[in-house]
Amino acid sequence: MPKRVDEKGTESAGLVVVGQFEEAKKELETLVSKMERGDLRLEESLQVFERGIALAQQCRQSLEKAELKVQNLLERSSDNQDSDA
Repeated sequence: MPKRVDEKGTESAGLVVVGQFEEAKKELETLVSKMERGDLRLEESLQVFERGIALAQQCRQSLEKAELKVQNLLERSSDNQDSDA
């Protein structure tokens, strides 16, 4: 997965996941609007639908990665609190 580097030189892979999710979601919303208008030819509709499925899978994967990251952070926080007690 590509990582972004901020001004301090810190890699922020989490931002990449969020950015990818936001971009995919926005494109998916655009595709849904196109299909809801109903003015696409059959071939175009199938292409748009196929792209939409791929984007939905990408969004799901991004959300799963984010959820895993949150779980890991919560576990680390809990472990730190337990070791402090």
